[in-house]
Amino acid sequence: MGEKLSLRLRIFLFFCLLGLGGAAVVALSLYAGYARADDPALLDPFIFAGALAIFVILGLTVGVWLLLDENVAKPIERLAAQLRARAHAGVSGEMDTHAARYLGDLAPAAQAVAGQIAERAMSTAAEVEAQTARLAQEKERLAALLTEIPVAMVIVNAAHRIVLYDGQAAEVLAQVAHPRLQASLFDYFQREALETAYAKLIKSGKEVRTGLTGADGQQSYDARLKPLGEAGGYMLVIDDSHARIAPEAARPLVYDFDLLDSPEQAAFEARPLRELCFVVFDTETTGLLPHKDEVVQLGAVRVLRGRIIEGEAMDQLVDPGQPIPPGATKVHGVTDAMVRGKPDIAEIGRAFHRFAEDAVIVAHNAPFDMAFLRRHAKRMGVEWTHPVLDTVLVSAVLFGASERHTLDALCERLGVTIPAHLRHTAMGDARATAEVLCRMLPMLEARGLETFGDVVAETRKHGRLLEDLN
Repeated sequence: MGEKLSLRLRIFLFFCLLGLGGAAVVALSLYAGYARADDPALLDPFIFAGALAIFVILGLTVGVWLLLDENVAKPIERLAAQLRARAHAGVSGEMDTHAARYLGDLAPAAQAVAGQIAERAMSTAAEVEAQTARLAQEKERLAALLTEIPVAMVIVNAAHRIVLYDGQAAEVLAQVAHPRLQASLFDYFQREALETAYAKLIKSGKEVRTGLTGADGQQSYDARLKPLGEAGGYMLVIDDSHARIAPEAARPLVYDFDLLDSPEQAAFEARPLRELCFVVFDTETTGLLPHKDEVVQLGAVRVLRGRIIEGEAMDQLVDPGQPIPPGATKVHGVTDAMVRGKPDIAEIGRAFHRFAEDAVIVAHNAPFDMAFLRRHAKRMGVEWTHPVLDTVLVSAVLFGASERHTLDALCERLGVTIPAHLRHTAMGDARATAEVLCRMLPMLEARGLETFGDVVAETRKHGRLLEDLN
C-alpha cells in the first residue's frame, strides 16, 4: 500500500508525524512535570508556555512543509512527468526546469537525460520515417490495385471481427453502419448465412459461396468466403453485381493484421490498454448548460492499439432545433444557416452509438459532452452504457492534480499542435484529444497501469477536478 503513495503525500505524512510527534513530546513533558509538582498552581506559566510551544511547533511544521512541497515535491513530480513524456510519448523540446531551480544539479541532470533521449529518438525516427514512406507507397499501390477490381474485400479473424477492408468494402459496409476495424461482421450482415458458410469453410478448407443479407434486411449480396490458411479467419469477397460498388469512389485501405490473433474480448476492466478500442469525441453546442442547450456539431475518431485509424471518423453538423446564439457562433463558427436541414441529435446520436459500439468513449471533460447525449437517450432509442474515460483525469494521474489540465495545456505539454482554424471545432478538438490520448497511453503503462481497470481506479482519485470544472 505504501509503495503506491505519491511523493507529495509521503512528505505530507512525514511532516504530520513530525509535528504531532513534537507536540506529543511537549505535552508528555508538561504532564510529567505537573504530576511531580508539590504545588501545581505554580506550574500555570509553564503550562501556558508549553501550550504555546505546541502551537509554534505545529505552525512551524506546516510552514516548512508548504515550502518543501512547493519547492521540492512539486518540482520533482513535474520533472518526473516531463521525463516520462519524453521517454514514452515522443515529446521533444526543452524541459521546463524553472520550478526545479532549488533542487541543485537534479534539473540540469534531467535536462541532459532528456537531451539524450531526444537525440536517440530523432535518429530512430529518421529510420522509421524512411521505412514508413516505403510502406506507404506500397500501401497506395495496393489500394489503387484493389480499387480497380470490381469486388469488395474484407478480411476477418476467427471471431468474425474485421481485420481489413478496402475502399469498395467501405462502401458496402457503410450501407448499414460506419465501417470499423475490430467490429463484428454481424453488425453488417445477418448472422445465420455467415455462420453456415463459415462452418462449411472450416470443414472443407475450400472457398464457399453464399448469399448474404444486410443486418437491416435492406440489402442482398453474392459473396465468397476464402480461407486464410494457418493465419486463421477468412477473406470475405462480395461481388460487384448486387453491391453496385463505384470503383472510382476509392477510400483508404484500412487494416491491422495484429487483429488476426486478437483473443476473445474480456470485460473492459480486465483488457490491456493496448488492446482497447477508444472512440474520442467532442461536441460544439448552443451554450454551456447541458440541461437546456443543444448540440450543433459532433466530431469523433477511433483509436485502436494506440493509433488513430485514418478513415474511421464522424464529422457531423446537427440541427439543434433552436437558434444558435451569436456568442456561441463566435466560439465555434457554426451558424443557423450551416445547420439548417441537417439531422437532429436523435439521428446523429444513434449513428454515434453504433460508431462507438464495443469501445471506450473518451472526451476532455466527458461529463459535459455525455450529458447532452444522455439527456436525449430516450429519443435516440439507445442506452449509453459504454465505459467512459476522461482525459482531464488521465492528465491529473500523469502530471499531478496541481497542474493545469485544459486541452491547450495538455497539447502544449505533449507536443500536439491544433491548427488554429480547427480549434473549437468538434473534429479539431476530437482529433487533438485523440493525439493526446495516444501519447498518454504508453505513459500510463510505464506507471504500471496496464489495464483499463487500473486506469479507472486511479482517475477516480481525482474526480473532484471535474466537479470543480463543471
